[in-house]
Amino acid sequence: MMKPLYFALGMTLLSLTANLCAAETSSDKVTKASAQAHAVQKVSINSASLEQLDAIPGLGQKKAQAVLDYIAANGPIKDEAQLTQVKGIGEKLAAKISPYLSFN
Repeated sequence: MMKPLYFALGMTLLSLTANLCAAETSSDKVTKASAQAHAVQKVSINSASLEQLDAIPGLGQKKAQAVLDYIAANGPIKDEAQLTQVKGIGEKLAAKISPYLSFN
């Protein structure tokens, strides 16, 4: 009679522990490794539309337009370092959005 109760308590505890672990491991921080692990479809920065760039988390429409304006004035962006030359994009933002971009 007590076995079903212990089994139910054990399963509940296991479920709660699994949910807690899953909640602790999820974060908003995106790294190159996590982006690759989640098979993020990269956007080619030099041929992307405003809508494609705007869809990148953290970029927004104004900075997406700034990227397009920079490319129109200076030519293709070759790497993350050059991305920081775009108005409004510093090192932190460039590092955050780079996993979503290809520079070819």
